[in-house]
Amino acid sequence: MADPITGGNYEIIVGAALDLRWSEWFDGFDVKDEGDTTRLHGIVPDQAALHGLLARLRDLGIPILDVHRIPDSVHGHFE
Repeated sequence: MADPITGGNYEIIVGAALDLRWSEWFDGFDVKDEGDTTRLHGIVPDQAALHGLLARLRDLGIPILDVHRIPDSVHGHFE
């Protein structure tokens, strides 16, 4: 379990269709293609790792639509 201030369980929604092959590129995040958007879900150890992941998306030109931290009480993988 990551520190609730500096890291934790995150979901990032991007405006691009990505498939499961991107999971390793995005630090092992789960990748769920939803057509025109993709949900990335995983745990980051700290804010530096989160910013690195967001910078990677930016550098690829992938629009970031939403980023939010998922409370530890909500169990995480896609259904």
